[in-house]
Amino acid sequence: MEHLISGEAHDPHALLGAHPAGAGTVIRTLRRGAGDVAVVVDDVAYPATRVHPEGIFEAEVPGAVVDYRIRVDGVVYDDPYRHLPTVGELDLHLLAEGRHERLWMMLGARSREGGAAFAVWAPNARGVRVVGDFTGWGAHDGWPMRSLGSSGVWEIFVPGAQPGQRYKYRILGADGGWRDKADPMATRAEVPPATASVIHRSDYQWGDQQWLDRRVGGAPHQQPVSIYEVHLGSWRPGLGYRELADQLAEYVQELGFTHVELLPVMEHPFGGSWGYQVTGYYAPTARFGDPDDFRAFVDRLHAAGIGVLLDWVPAHFPRDEWALARFDGTALYEHDDPRRGEHPDWGTLVFNYGRAEVRNFLVANALYWFDEFHIDGLRVDAVASMLYLDYSREDGQWLPNIHGGRENLDAMSLLQEVNATVYKHHPGVLMVAEESTAWPGVTRPTDHDGLGFGFKWNMGWMHDTLDYLSKDPVHRQYHHNQLTFSTVYAWSEHYILPISHDEVVHGKGSLVGKMPGDSWRQLATTRALLAFMWAHPGKQLLFMGCELADPQEWSEQRGLDWGLRHDPARAGMGRLVRDLNHAYRDTSALWTRDTEPDGFRWIIGDDAAHNTIGFQRAGQDGSALICVVNFAATPFEGYRVGLPWEGAWRELLNTDAAEYGGSNVGNFGQVYAEPVPWQGLPASAVMTLPPLGALWLQPA
Repeated sequence: MEHLISGEAHDPHALLGAHPAGAGTVIRTLRRGAGDVAVVVDDVAYPATRVHPEGIFEAEVPGAVVDYRIRVDGVVYDDPYRHLPTVGELDLHLLAEGRHERLWMMLGARSREGGAAFAVWAPNARGVRVVGDFTGWGAHDGWPMRSLGSSGVWEIFVPGAQPGQRYKYRILGADGGWRDKADPMATRAEVPPATASVIHRSDYQWGDQQWLDRRVGGAPHQQPVSIYEVHLGSWRPGLGYRELADQLAEYVQELGFTHVELLPVMEHPFGGSWGYQVTGYYAPTARFGDPDDFRAFVDRLHAAGIGVLLDWVPAHFPRDEWALARFDGTALYEHDDPRRGEHPDWGTLVFNYGRAEVRNFLVANALYWFDEFHIDGLRVDAVASMLYLDYSREDGQWLPNIHGGRENLDAMSLLQEVNATVYKHHPGVLMVAEESTAWPGVTRPTDHDGLGFGFKWNMGWMHDTLDYLSKDPVHRQYHHNQLTFSTVYAWSEHYILPISHDEVVHGKGSLVGKMPGDSWRQLATTRALLAFMWAHPGKQLLFMGCELADPQEWSEQRGLDWGLRHDPARAGMGRLVRDLNHAYRDTSALWTRDTEPDGFRWIIGDDAAHNTIGFQRAGQDGSALICVVNFAATPFEGYRVGLPWEGAWRELLNTDAAEYGGSNVGNFGQVYAEPVPWQGLPASAVMTLPPLGALWLQPA
């Protein structure tokens, strides 16, 4: 009894509950603070005697009894200690192997008829209690949980625990200290800054089966993918998931994007981290509603024909003492050695990717968002920090792998398993890596020794292009290779071209603010950039607010400046993004052969003196699109451009059009290709190139 009261009992059910005693049954119960306690069997009450001053009561009843209730000061309750374990042997076996793909169905708080089952992995704990609204939150409250052998899992069924009630695990650590911990597997959390977990049972009825059926047969590499990146808290502040769904779906439909990508929606305590310091990997943030509200958000976007991608952060987690850090008094989820277990840049902890249960936690978490929320893809954050043991570390601050190298073999294995598992269960989705180095085979299949991602962010294209455009046009001729170098490696991986939130914060300025010159030149250069980006091999991603030509860099503390949509000088940017997206979706040459070198041909690649480039995109159906971009501040008249066919070519798009805020320099909507060979092509046309402008041409 002292062992139980002190919190160190590994099997409270061995003492509490019903136990044979000769011809009868002894029933013990833990009821701290109770006065009058009785055991009720078949409506007969048997008075219980206090056998320990801290609130253990005992009664002997005749016969063999398994079904009973406890009456406490006149109120009848069910007893947690009359219930069998809620976790099966197969579950424990799969967890030990790191192969339980639906881990959330085993661990966490699972609402059931009559109560809730709780299970938590804490192998080094000396004792675990579950505390909550159903027990009280005092220092001595909580139901002691039983340990299921060497699995490290502690479990209990708590009668009467209801959805919406808060809870935590009170853990007596291996170091002798007590900690109240949020549930690592909680599917719902309190609204920050509160930190408790919340019991949740979903009753949401999905309406997107047709969307999911179509997705199965999809091949994203050969389909149009243009992504609108969103931070939910600052897109339109004050809205919940359901309101955001309606307004965002309408807006994204208007702009023509195929997908939205959300900065992490997993629960995080510090809003200023934008979601990148996650504490609740299985819980959508409560800032905007409950998990079913988020299900409705995804469902609404699917109804509008828009896919939903989520940022996912398996690279690190924060040190908050109530969360994953030193969960059972030991380095459980993280490495104990700081040379492997800490991030010097971010002050956070690194998962122990080599531990089977930790790997299982992350693989199942990736699958969870697809299974439970019908999402269409994950963009995995900071992959480079996972892959390199010496990432942001000096000599002596990191440990090599077993071969003496700097590659994190455990992280490689984890990423391969995540991708293979997701694609096995959900073909047609997008798994995307933010990987900023030249690590080979990021998008190569796992059975060919690749990491198995579907796409990789093309950080090289983004850095080179933005650096080129930051220079005054008179100096760009000396940096022309920054525009063309991306095609040297454009087909080494399956790429997404990102202009993301990272490029418009922390003093980097807004997208238009990066461009030199007066406001007109800044806007014109940005329009030309977007047309170049949409025509370049690869899919594209644009962060919210860039389409508004916002002159201020983004801050999560303020919403977007929607008034810019009515600013005559800037409203054209949104119209251009809309037209780019719709033209892109209607032009198969821009996406059916995205991953094939034969789908691209340079026409003008070496005209550095004019800051001009031109190229052809070719579709599987033999269609073509020509993109010509003049990044000089002056127009060029009489400029001959090689074309693959004679005849009329129409200006599908001109970023200098007046409706976009341009000077309306162009070719009156059409050019005519003569049988004059030029630039290696059999025909050519003389045309006018607008200043800081881009043209898209198609056969008329």
